[in-house]
This record gives sequence, C-alpha cells and structure tokens, in this order.
Amino acid sequence: MRIFFLGLMAFLMSIPAADACTNFIVTKGASQNGSSYVTYAADSHTLYGELYHYKAKQNAIGGKRKVYEWDTGKYLGEIPEVGQTYTVNGNMNEWGVVIGETTYGGREELVDSLGIIDYGSMMYIALQRAKTAREALYVMIDLVTKYGYASEGESISIADGDEAWIFEIIGKGPDGKSATGAVWVARRIPDGMVCAHANQARIRQFPLADGKKSITSKQLSKLFQPEVEVVYAEDMIAFARTKKYFSGADADFSFADAFAPVDFSGARACEARVWAFFRKVADGMDVYQDYAMGRNLHHPMPLWVKPTQKLSFQQIANAMRDHFEGTPMDMTKDVGAGPHHLPYRWRPMTWKYENNTYVHERAVATQQTGFWFVAETRPAQPSPLKGILWFGVDDAATSCLTPIYSASLSVPEAYAVGNGDLLTYSETSAYWTFSRLTHFAYLRYDLIAPEIQAVQQKKEADAVLDVIANDAKVQSLLIGNNVTEALNALTTFSVNKATQLVQDWKVLDHHLFVKYIDGNVKKEQDGKFKRTPAGMPVAPDQPPLPEQWRKRIVEDNGSVLKCPDNSTH
Repeated sequence: MRIFFLGLMAFLMSIPAADACTNFIVTKGASQNGSSYVTYAADSHTLYGELYHYKAKQNAIGGKRKVYEWDTGKYLGEIPEVGQTYTVNGNMNEWGVVIGETTYGGREELVDSLGIIDYGSMMYIALQRAKTAREALYVMIDLVTKYGYASEGESISIADGDEAWIFEIIGKGPDGKSATGAVWVARRIPDGMVCAHANQARIRQFPLADGKKSITSKQLSKLFQPEVEVVYAEDMIAFARTKKYFSGADADFSFADAFAPVDFSGARACEARVWAFFRKVADGMDVYQDYAMGRNLHHPMPLWVKPTQKLSFQQIANAMRDHFEGTPMDMTKDVGAGPHHLPYRWRPMTWKYENNTYVHERAVATQQTGFWFVAETRPAQPSPLKGILWFGVDDAATSCLTPIYSASLSVPEAYAVGNGDLLTYSETSAYWTFSRLTHFAYLRYDLIAPEIQAVQQKKEADAVLDVIANDAKVQSLLIGNNVTEALNALTTFSVNKATQLVQDWKVLDHHLFVKYIDGNVKKEQDGKFKRTPAGMPVAPDQPPLPEQWRKRIVEDNGSVLKCPDNSTH
C-alpha cells in the first residue's frame, strides 16, 4: 500500500505514517507440506477489509479494458483485453498463482504521471491472465513496458506451487514511457529459503546477465526457461548512472541502494518487520538487530534465509501476529502499553518531548489492517484445488483466518465487496464483526486477547483438517470428470466455513463482552457463567493492576491517593 511520510529529524529521516504492508514468502522446500506460501497484510487507515472477486470470462476479440487506480479509483486509461481471463479471489487465482505487495516509495522524482498501469492494476490484471508465477511476472513487465508505470516503488511477491519470486519496480519519471516504462529486477527465491519485504526495497546486488540464469528485458522470451533465475530491465544500470544514483562498476550495482536508499525509517519501521520474521525462523539473526533498529545501516540483512526447520501453516500464520515480542522493540514492556500490556500505539508514529523526537514501533501485526492472508499454493493438486487463500480481516493478532479455495465461483456475503465500508457499519460484515471484538480486547489486552487467540488457534487448526477432508471429496468429483460439481463443492465449502466463522465470532464477542464489562471478570464453569443457588450472578473477580503499574501511580500521585494509616479500606 502507499506510504505517506512525516518529517522526523533535520537530516531527512522519516517514518511511514499511514499505510504499510508486510509480505512473507515461503518456498515449497521450506514448508512442512511442500506448499509455497505468500502472506500479506494490507494495512491502511483508510482500507476496508473485503474479499475481491473476479469471475473467469471469455472476452470479445478486440475488446478494451478500462484501468482504474486501485488506491483511489481514478480512471487511468484503457488497454486491450485478452480473450480468456481466470477466476481470482482476493490476490490468488484459480491456478494457484498469488501476488502480494508492499510499497517502498523510493525516489519521488521517478513517479511517472503519464503511466496507465498502477501497481494494483498490474497485480490484478496479471492474476486474471497468468497460469504460473513466470507468466504473471511476464504479464506485469509487458504491461508497464507498453503502457507506463503509474505508481511509486513497489516490492512484489509472486508464487505458484513450484516457485516464488520477488520483483521490485520503480518508474522512470515523467518521461518514463519513452523507454521501458520502468526499471525493475526480479529474482527467483531458491527453493528451501524464505524471503520477506515490508515497505523497503530489498534487492541489492544480483547476478548480471549471462543469457542463461540471468537475462535482461531484451531476452524476456527466455523467462520461461526453468534455469532463468534473474531478469532485469536492460537499461536499468545506465539509467541509474544518468540520474547520478550510481557511479561504480556494473557488478557492484544495487537496485535498493540506487532507487530506494535505506534510512532510519526504512530500517526501523520497515526492515524491522522482516527481521522479526527472519529471527523467528532462522539462526544468526541477532547480528542484524542494530540494523533493524536503524542504528547500523551499513549491515543489511540478506534477501533470503534458510529456516532451521520446515514451517507449518500455523507457524507462518502466527508470524503475521508478531509484536516484536522478546526484542528491545517489544511494545508490551514500557509505560505506553498501559497496565494491560497493549502491544500497540495510536498514531502518529513520531512524537516530540522537550525538543527530542521519539518513535512508536510499527510491528507486523497492527491495528490498521484492512485485510490479510496466508496464501497456500499446492503443487500436487489439480488447478481447482491448487490454491487456498486463508483470508482474514482486521488485526491479524486477534482475528481468524478462513479457507477460501482460489477457484471459488463466489465469495461469502460477510466478506463481499459492498457489505459495509470503513464509514458504514454492517451487522453482517466480517470486518465489523472482527473489529468490534478486537477493539474491546484493546481495553484489557492481557486478559481478553489470550482468550480470543485460544479460539483462533483452535479454529484454524480445525479448518486445516476440514480442508483435507473436503479436498478428498472434490478430488473424487474431478476423477469422475464432474468439474462443475467440483467447483460448486469447493465454493460451498468456502462460503459455509466463512459464514460459520463469522457467526461463531459474534457469539465469542457477546460472551467476552459479558465476561469483562466494567472491569470485572465474571466466573465461569463448563463454559457458562456461574450463578448462586438463587440464580443471581456469583460475585466477579476484580484483578488488581500489576504491581509495576501501581508503583507508577504512587510515584505520580501517591501523596493525593494515599489512605491514612488507620484506614480500613
């Protein structure tokens, strides 16, 4: 998502203030079940959580497609439509191709005001036209080459069941359409590795073109040869030299350093989220702590790392729920967390006190998430079953994922576009259902959030087993060549699971509201609130504030609050 910046210090430091997204990429050799995974948190204070749906279509020859900017809805122009487009649910299509993104912005002067293809349109058009990750990459490159790139710098995740890529792109300024439309580089992530990006360009040096493993845009037709692992814009290095972004030997060229040099905010608010993921799954990441905190910008992390063990779906999902726990940036530890250890700080991210500027952390899990997902693309499955979009709305830490087959013919009403918006409350909306309970949890996070998370973990674990059972049902239909029945079965499963989850979450919301209202904690037994023999509520527990917090209150206002020595209170 786009990032807007606040000034931080006199020497041009800045912190993302509005929108910031996170992607983790897990190759099939790094996962327990042999699936490729891409995660995405679409974070914005103006983004509503809903599930986009595009139906497969046979289009008229010579037809046109209107292009509207994803962020703003602004009309940008039109391009030729292709004859066949594919079903897309969210950011995943019926072939199991998934695309995610994070905006790094980069050099402002490189935004192309004449371009037609913004980053969102580039992604969703590619999903409608591609059967593989390489096809999606080819489509995106072709689009911006022909029609110009209309956005800031983007890091993009692309994966199918067999491989995963990271693709970074930025425009060439107002005259960008005169050449290739943008400068860009893409690298295939080695199988067995995990990668991540979070609003800071991450591709630095890369192997230069040899016509085999590494090619340029002039050799783009070779992209579909399996040995190709790197592809980049032919004129990228020369363009960087012309703009005086780079002056060294070609072999030393770094995309990130030329087009989006990392600064304090790029490390502390962006790369820190990548570090949080890497340190959870791989050894040796503590040496990058200073870099993640913005203190040593000359010691960047590798583009990818090898996990110490293969990752499960649940480990990957839970990595999206990180708040820097166990690090110096853990937001539950200082006074800003309040007595109930809330791991969030309300915006703005930077603030001043006595002429000094301070920063609130920006963790992977955040309050302003519109939607998020863990996309699982499964190489051993046929195309209708290849993709599972585990989809969630609002804060990942206290929401729950539901499985949506990416070939589904429709989406659940609770998640459908148009069921409410960020300014319109809807009783039937998943987004508002999850947001209600999450915001209640923010009041007493240490007590309420663990109860939500226990339900969350159980439901997701159960859903994994339900998917396995439904796979077998749909597979039997496909073996019998009952494709229409198979598509209906996986659609019905997706809709019913999501609908039931929202209903269950409403029940949980009501239960926890009753339990924790007014600072009390009502007593329970066997899932029911306890009553006296006469039917009255049993007196609730009233947990005291933590001792550390009581100490702070005394230090701040103890002379007023202290009771007399002979007080009976």
